[in-house]
Amino acid sequence: MADTAGRTVNRARRRRSVAMAVDATAEACRGARTGTRHPLVAAVMVLPMAILLTITFGGWEAVVTQASSVAGMLGR
Repeated sequence: MADTAGRTVNRARRRRSVAMAVDATAEACRGARTGTRHPLVAAVMVLPMAILLTITFGGWEAVVTQASSVAGMLGR
């Protein structure tokens, strides 16, 4: 019973270190950069997955429709 205070301090330190590690991990996942991405960079990031899905499911018409609407939005 006399060792209760020591265990409490150790638990508090452990919780604090775990909380700091979780905060650091969350910050690393969020990233420090904010702002907008250039539309061409976004397109280059999306195109490989779009091509894979198009080949997999055969949705050429849907891709053409979406690409034309995106091109219309970028042309504004």
